Amino acid sequence: METILGLDLPTWWFLVIGGLITGYGVLDGFDLGAGALHLFFKKEESRRLVLNAIGPVWDGNEVWLVIAGGALFAGFPLVYGVLLSTFYIPFMLFLVALIFRAISIEFRSKEPWLWWRKMWDISYTVSSTGITLLLGLVLGNLIHGLPMNKDHEFTGNLLTFFNPYAILIAFTTLSLFMLHGSIYLVMKTENRLYTRLTIIVNNCSKFFILCFILTSMATLIYVPHMTHQFKSHPSLFLLPMLAVLIVLNIKRNVDARKYYTAFAYSCIITACLLILFAVGLYPNIVISTTDPAYSISIYAAASSVKSLKIMLLIAAIGTPMVVGYTTFLFWTFRGKVKLNEMSY
Repeated sequence: METILGLDLPTWWFLVIGGLITGYGVLDGFDLGAGALHLFFKKEESRRLVLNAIGPVWDGNEVWLVIAGGALFAGFPLVYGVLLSTFYIPFMLFLVALIFRAISIEFRSKEPWLWWRKMWDISYTVSSTGITLLLGLVLGNLIHGLPMNKDHEFTGNLLTFFNPYAILIAFTTLSLFMLHGSIYLVMKTENRLYTRLTIIVNNCSKFFILCFILTSMATLIYVPHMTHQFKSHPSLFLLPMLAVLIVLNIKRNVDARKYYTAFAYSCIITACLLILFAVGLYPNIVISTTDPAYSISIYAAASSVKSLKIMLLIAAIGTPMVVGYTTFLFWTFRGKVKLNEMSY
């Protein structure tokens, strides 16, 4: 099979899609976490401040999700079809939640009525939390594996998705995004709201550490196939060790109120956990719990070599543009949030 820099094309596409999903997790993760925390702020001014902290960037961050979906369709159309048919209801709920999050942000400030703003505040928190839990639920089921027959048809039912391990991954994702979002908010605020957020960040860090420990133990005990690559390549054991050190450093920097450093570490741990997920799956993308022979590997699901080469070239051109746009956006809206007549 043709290779580029020693890696075959399906592996390159596996890395590209993984990178795009990681970019989405790092960037939209703090948006979703901020939304999940929104109702913890009681004052109108506080809610407007935290909403405007993510206001300039939240829609741009979702671009990474759109690109990741397009890349999955281009690189592994079989996986795209299997996932959308298998997770049809969760994905539909996910899209509805995305819509309600967007309109909650945009509609909230259109009227001054208390009931109006409270309604959209609740909608914003519920939709942000729902998106996060659904992402974690899908991720948890992909790690755990899905009951599929030889034709790659899902043989379970809706309740199959709600297995204990997938639910644990869903809440771990929520805890990570809440920590990520709270650190971002404390970086963007000041005065009394800043003081309030320091308490929230500390509580979120404890919540995440608890979920991280439980998830690590559950993965080792109940999902042994995720450790095969680490057993085959002992050097990869550095990744989970790195993840533990990063988690400890997040807590250390939160306690020292070094929030910019803590935010950098929360970005890294988001990426690191997704890398661990990818390493555990490779070379599979969808694992069958019915029979390992029914699992879908990157080689069985990949598009033609010509398609992969053309799309890889497009990705090589387009991805730096998205990175540049994102960097410019964050640089433009750096600093503390200030309310004005154009604010939400």
